[in-house]
Amino acid sequence: MEELVYKQLNESVFQETMENGLKVFLLSKPEMAKTYGIFTTNYGSIDQTFTPIGKNEKVTVPEGIAHFLEHKLFEKEDRDVFQDFTKLGASANAFTSFTKTAYLFSATSQIEKNVDTLLDFVQDPYFSKESVDKEKGIIAQEIRMYDDQPDWRSFFGTIQSMYEKHPVKVDIAGTVDSIQEITKDDLYTCYETFYHPSNMVLFVAGNIQPEEMMEQIRSNQAKKDFKEMPEIERFYPEESPSVAKSEDSIKMPVTTAKTMVGVKEDVSSLNGEELLRAELLSGMILDFYFSRSGEFYEELYKDDLIDDSFQFETELDRQFGFTILGGDTRKPDELAERVKKMLHSLREKRISEEDFTRMKRKKIGQFMRALNSLEFIANQFTHYHTLGVDLFNVLPVIESLTTEDADQYVEHWIKEDRISVFKVLPQE
Repeated sequence: MEELVYKQLNESVFQETMENGLKVFLLSKPEMAKTYGIFTTNYGSIDQTFTPIGKNEKVTVPEGIAHFLEHKLFEKEDRDVFQDFTKLGASANAFTSFTKTAYLFSATSQIEKNVDTLLDFVQDPYFSKESVDKEKGIIAQEIRMYDDQPDWRSFFGTIQSMYEKHPVKVDIAGTVDSIQEITKDDLYTCYETFYHPSNMVLFVAGNIQPEEMMEQIRSNQAKKDFKEMPEIERFYPEESPSVAKSEDSIKMPVTTAKTMVGVKEDVSSLNGEELLRAELLSGMILDFYFSRSGEFYEELYKDDLIDDSFQFETELDRQFGFTILGGDTRKPDELAERVKKMLHSLREKRISEEDFTRMKRKKIGQFMRALNSLEFIANQFTHYHTLGVDLFNVLPVIESLTTEDADQYVEHWIKEDRISVFKVLPQE
C-alpha cells in the first residue's frame, strides 16, 4: 500500500493495485460520520463496438446495453441487492455515463460489510432470459419518460446535431427498439469484457482505517478467480470535426421554446492534463461571460432573450467533447444568433490580468468547497483517474493557468463549422 501525500491540501490517499489488477484508493476522513464507496468500470454507453475477450473479431452490441447491464447487476437469482444494502443501513445507487458505469453506497455503520457487499454483487453477475425480457419493459418505460422531458430532449438533440456517427449521439439508455435486441448472452459478453478488475477502480472515502480497509479488500479479492486480461480493443467511427447539422429542431407540448447552442470540441490530440486544462479554461471563460454576473448574461437578460433557466456546461472525455449553452426563451432564433455572435467575439476580446486572477480565485474557491463532499472527491477522483489525471493535482494546474493560455485556447476554440443550434419549439 502506497500513501500519496498532498501537502498543499493536507490530504493523503492510500492506493494499491490488487493482484487481479483492481485499483483501490482510500481516503480517511475520521471527522466524517458518513463513508462513501464507489466501484467504477471504465465502460460506458459509447463502447458499443469492441473485440470480446477470447474472440478475434469485433462485435457491435445494441445501443443502451451498458445502462441495461447496470440495472441487471442488482438483480440476483434469489433477491434484489438493494435489500442487502438496506439491511446494512446503507443507501445504494448506480449510474451509467458515456464512458463509465458506477455502483455506490453511503452509510454511517457496518462499513466493512457494505464494502464487501458492493464488491461481491458487482463481481457476481446473474442474467436469465426471463429477467432480461422483464427488464426490457421497465427500461422502455424509463426511456419514454425521458422522451417526454424537454430538457433531456434539448440536451441530446444538441449532441445529435453535433455528432453524425459517434455513439455519443445515442441516448445512454438506448432506444425502445434497441433494447429489445439485448440478449442474456450479450450481457455476459459485455460483462466479461469490461468488468474485469483490471478495468475497474474502487474508491472508499470517509470514517475508515486505511490499513484495515485495504486488508479487507485484499482478502475479498483473493477469494475470487479472474483470468489474466489483455488490453480491451474498442472501436469508434471516424467523426468529422464539423457538426453534423448547423441547425435542427423538434416540436413538443411546451409553452416556452428552448434554444441550445452546441460547440463540438476537438479532443483528438489532447492527453490527460491537456484535457484537464482545456476543461478548466472553457469553464472559466464561460463563467466569466455567461454566468449571472457576466457581461453577456446581463446583455441577454436585459434584451429579454433569456431567464434564469439559462445555463452552460462543457464535457470533455475520451473520444468526444462538447460545450452546450442555452435555456428557455421567447425568441429562439434571436437568442441563437446572439449567442453565436458572442462566442465568435471572444477572439477579439482579451481578459485582463486582473480579471483572470479573479477568475482563478473563483475556480479555486469552488474546487476547495467541493472537496468538502465525499461524493465529489470519490466520483471526480475516479473520473480523472481514467483520463490519467490526479484530482488532487487539479489545484496546481489551476494556479499555473495564464492569460496567454486563455487567449491561445479561445483562438482555436470557436469555429463556425463546429457550432450547432437545437431548438425545442411549442406545438402549433
